[in-house]
Amino acid sequence: MDLAALQARIDAAYADRSLLQDEAHRAAVEAAVAALDAGRVRVAEPRPGGGYEVHAWLMRAILLFFAVRKMQVLELPPFEFHDKIPLKKDLAAAGVRLVPPGTVRYGAFLEPGTVVMPGYVNIGARVGTGTMVDTWATVGSCAQVGRHCHLSGGVGIGGVLEPPGARPVIIEDGVFLGSRCIVVEGVVVEREAVVGAGVVLTSSTRIVDVTGPEPVEHTGVVPARSVVIPGTRPKRFPAGEFGVPCALIIGQRSESTDRKVSLNAALRDFEGLA
Repeated sequence: MDLAALQARIDAAYADRSLLQDEAHRAAVEAAVAALDAGRVRVAEPRPGGGYEVHAWLMRAILLFFAVRKMQVLELPPFEFHDKIPLKKDLAAAGVRLVPPGTVRYGAFLEPGTVVMPGYVNIGARVGTGTMVDTWATVGSCAQVGRHCHLSGGVGIGGVLEPPGARPVIIEDGVFLGSRCIVVEGVVVEREAVVGAGVVLTSSTRIVDVTGPEPVEHTGVVPARSVVIPGTRPKRFPAGEFGVPCALIIGQRSESTDRKVSLNAALRDFEGLA
């Protein structure tokens, strides 16, 4: 079945769940998620002119997949799980390293050369070759992580399924995310940015470039090759003035910085902030 036919059946079943009683519509859901698992399709992909195209029908397929799947016991002695979604298989053939007790759910796609420590990659996510998902880091449903990235320990990449068509978090190639960073609500971290430990990025977080004579604000996007640390800015409330979190762009990665340099070494280039 071609993608247009799959999309038509999935969109119809999403609008009318009674269609899931029909084998052809259930098969379309299974086929769409199998295509995600194999990397033949992806939830969000770059447009030639810039930006990203989000395929809402694939998000709908994942939501319908939860509806058609039954709860089952998954035994991986000595562990036991009770869930609707199986784990990803054939990792050796895919060239993926998964360290126990790391988890990759069926419907996620990892390119060859990906390493997942005891972290978690959810359904619909995509992770590029050479990327390290470090210990207790999570890649949420439909998040898109590029090639040669490092998600340090405890990083939280948010997922999104509803509303279908909402942009997922996108981490472009060569990005370093420091320990305990949180990136949610469709934020885009552009290529080769370095984000220091503990930075929280939401769709409303002010990302302030403080490298020039006047601050320059961004929201929703960390510009390419930026070096970012946590910050605060004053805001007045009825009860008084308080500091609210923001992110500070304190510099740019130099061309001489090797793409595989450690996060701490990159941050040390800027006022000993590592």
